Amino acid sequence: MKAHEAGTLPTDVYLSFVSSLFGNRGTLFTGMVVHILSCFIVYGYSQANFYLWLAAVFASVFAYRLYWFRRFDRTEKTLLSFRDIVRWEVSYVYGAAATALLLGIASGYAVVVLRDPYVSFMCIAVTMASMVSIVGRNFGSPLAVSLQTLGCCVPIILACLFTQQIHLILMSLLLVPFGLTTRSMATGVRDFLYRNVLASRELARLVDRFDVALKTISHGLIMADREGVVQVANRRAPDLLKLQDDGRLEGQTLLPLLKRSLGSGIGQLRTAMERAEEERFAEALVQLPDDSYINFTVSRRSEGGIVVVFEDVTARFIADEKIRYMARYDALTGLPNAHYFRELCRERLSRGSDQACLLLLDVEGFRHVNDVRGHRVGDGLLQEVARRLSSVSAHRFVIARMIGDRFAILITGDAELDLFGEASSLHAAVQGSYSVDDHSLSVSVNGGYVLLPNHELSMEQWEIKADLALNDSKLKGNGALSCFLPEMDAIYFEGQRLRADLRQALRDKQLTVVYQPMYLPDGSAVESCEALVRWTHPQKGPIAPNIFVPLAEDMGIVSEISRYVMDQACRDCASWPEPVAVSVNLSVHDLRSADVVGWVTEALEEHKLPAQRLHVEVTESFFMDDPAAVCTILERLRSIGVTISIDDFGTGFSSLSYLDSLPLDIVKIDRAFVRDIGMQSKRMKLLRGIVQLTRELGLTVVLEGVETKQQLALINKYGLADVIQGYVFSAPVSPTELVTLLSENSVRKEAVGGAG
Repeated sequence: MKAHEAGTLPTDVYLSFVSSLFGNRGTLFTGMVVHILSCFIVYGYSQANFYLWLAAVFASVFAYRLYWFRRFDRTEKTLLSFRDIVRWEVSYVYGAAATALLLGIASGYAVVVLRDPYVSFMCIAVTMASMVSIVGRNFGSPLAVSLQTLGCCVPIILACLFTQQIHLILMSLLLVPFGLTTRSMATGVRDFLYRNVLASRELARLVDRFDVALKTISHGLIMADREGVVQVANRRAPDLLKLQDDGRLEGQTLLPLLKRSLGSGIGQLRTAMERAEEERFAEALVQLPDDSYINFTVSRRSEGGIVVVFEDVTARFIADEKIRYMARYDALTGLPNAHYFRELCRERLSRGSDQACLLLLDVEGFRHVNDVRGHRVGDGLLQEVARRLSSVSAHRFVIARMIGDRFAILITGDAELDLFGEASSLHAAVQGSYSVDDHSLSVSVNGGYVLLPNHELSMEQWEIKADLALNDSKLKGNGALSCFLPEMDAIYFEGQRLRADLRQALRDKQLTVVYQPMYLPDGSAVESCEALVRWTHPQKGPIAPNIFVPLAEDMGIVSEISRYVMDQACRDCASWPEPVAVSVNLSVHDLRSADVVGWVTEALEEHKLPAQRLHVEVTESFFMDDPAAVCTILERLRSIGVTISIDDFGTGFSSLSYLDSLPLDIVKIDRAFVRDIGMQSKRMKLLRGIVQLTRELGLTVVLEGVETKQQLALINKYGLADVIQGYVFSAPVSPTELVTLLSENSVRKEAVGGAG
C-alpha cells in the first residue's frame, strides 16, 4: 500500500505529515515577501496596474494562510480524528494552491500580454524558484504538491501556446517533466519518511517492551561496555546484589561494584568472565556473605563488553542439596547409604594408604526386637548403634548403614596401624546395653571383616568377602567377630553352584515329595499325611531341607517349590482312600501374594480333590510382618473349604493371641513340648495347659515329634492329642509306600469293624 494514499496511513502518521505542512513558517514569510516585492518591481518597470492588484491578492492569500496556521497551532492535536486531519490538509491546500496559481498567472500575463523579456524572465524565475521549494515544504500532502505544480506550470504553458511562437511552446513543454519530477521527488521523500516513521514506531515499541521486560523479570541484568562501566541495570539487579544503598548502578565500574556484594565470591565470577572471553558464555554459582546463592550467567557482547544475568537460586540450591542428601544418606540413621559409601571408599582410598579393612556389622536378633518391642524401638536401636559407631570412629573411618540392621566401616591407615585391633575395638564398642524409649536392650553384634592391600581394591569383591566372614560369625552367634579366610571363598562358590543346581532341579522336576502319616492317638487309623519336599543331588546325594529351603527363599523360588509340592500332593491325595487328607506347608513368600488362593484352587480343581481334604500349614512367625494381610488370605482359603493349621505352635513370641484372632482349625504343637515330658513335670503342666486352652477354643490338637512309646503312653493317659505325628508310628515315606500303608490301614479298620 502506497504511503501517499492518505486513506491508508495510520492516523498518527497522517497527522505528522499534515503537521509538517504547517511547520516551517520562515519559508512561508520569505516566499510571500518575495512574491509581493517582485510584483512591485515588475509594476515599477512596466507600469502595469495588473501587478499592483496581484500584489494585493498575494497579501490576502498570505493573510488567509497565516490565519489557518495560527488556528492549527492552537488545536489540540491528540483530539483530532482522521476526518479532522483531512479538513486541515484541505485548508492548507487552498492557500498553497492559490499562491501557486497566482505565480503562474503572473508569469503567463507577462508572456502573453506584456511580451517583455525582462518581465517574463523575472516572473518565470520567481515561479520556478517557488516550485523548487514545493518538495521541501509540501511533501506531506500529495494533493498540495500536485495542485501547486499545476498552478505554476499550466498558466505558463497556456500563455506560450497563445503566442504561437514555436520556441516558446517547446520551452514551455519542458515544464511537464519538471513538474512530474517535482511530484516524484515529493513522493520519494514522503515514502522515505513514512518508512522511517514506522521504523521509529517499531523501535519505540521494542524499547518499551525491553524496558518492561527489564523492570518485570525476576532475574537481575547488568550490561557493561568494553571498559567495564555499567551501561544498563534493571531494578532487580541492586535488590539481588543487596546494593539498594548504592544509588544508580549505571556509570559505576562493574567489578568493584560486584565485589562489594559478593565479597570473596568475586573470584568465581571473575573466572567465569575469563571463560566467557573464549567460550562467549559461562556460568558461576556464588554464595553471598548472607548465605544466599546467586547463579550468574556471563556472555560477551558482539560490540565488546559483557552481559551479566543473575538470579537468586537459594531455594533451588537448598532443595537440590536436600535431594542430594536424601540420595546419599540413610534417612533413619543419617549415615551414608550403600551407594554413597562405595563412592566415599573410592575417594578415601584414592588419597593413598598402606592398608585397608572393610568391616561389616549385623545386629543379632534385630527381628526379635522389632517383633516384640515394635518397629519404633527397632528404629531407635539402629539410631543408637549409628551414634555409637560415629562417636567411636571420630571421623577417622567411613561408616555407613548398608541395609536393614547391617553397618559397614572402612578402616584405612599406614603400615603401622593395627587393622585387626581397630576392627576389634569397633566391634566391641557396639556390644552391650542400649536404652531406647525407656527399654533397656542387651545387644550382640556379629561382625565380619576382610584385610586387603589398597592396590587390590574392588568394592564388589571386598563386600562379598566381608559378607562371607559375617555369615561365619552369624553362625557362631553371640557377638562373634570373624576374619575372612581363603576357604570361605570355596564355601561361597560351592553355595553358588548349589543355587544353580537347585534352580535346575526345580526346572527339571527333580524334587520329590514324601509323606509322613498322622495317626489317631491309638494308632488305629491315618487321619492325614504331611507333604514334605526332598532333593537328591546327582553328585552330593540327599540335601537336607534345612539347607535347600532357606536357599530357595533367598533365591526367591520358594513359591515355585510350594506350587510344585501343592500340585503333587493334590494329585497323590486324590488317589488315597477317603477321608484321608493331605497337609501342605506354605511359606511366608506364598502368603505375601494374593495369587496363592488362585493356584491352590487350580490344583484342587485339576485333580478333583475336595477342598476339605486339603490342609495348609503356616507358622506363627508369618503373621508378625503383616497379620492383617495374612489373615485375609487364610480366610479366603478357608472360605473355599480348605482347613487351616498353625505349625510349630509355641515357638514364637505371642502365640496365644493368634488362637483367637486367626481363622484356624488345627494347632500343631511343636516337638519341643513333647521332648522329655516324662522327666520334666513343668513341661507336662505347660503342655496340658496349652491343650486345654486350645480345645476350649474348638480347635483340633496335633502333637508332632512323638518319637517313643513312653511319650505316646503319657499323651494317651492324659488325653493330650487328637492326632499324633512322629516316628513312633511312621517316618516319612514315598508315595508308593504310603499307598501300601494306607491299604493295610484300611484292611485293619475293616477287620476291627467286623470283629465288633
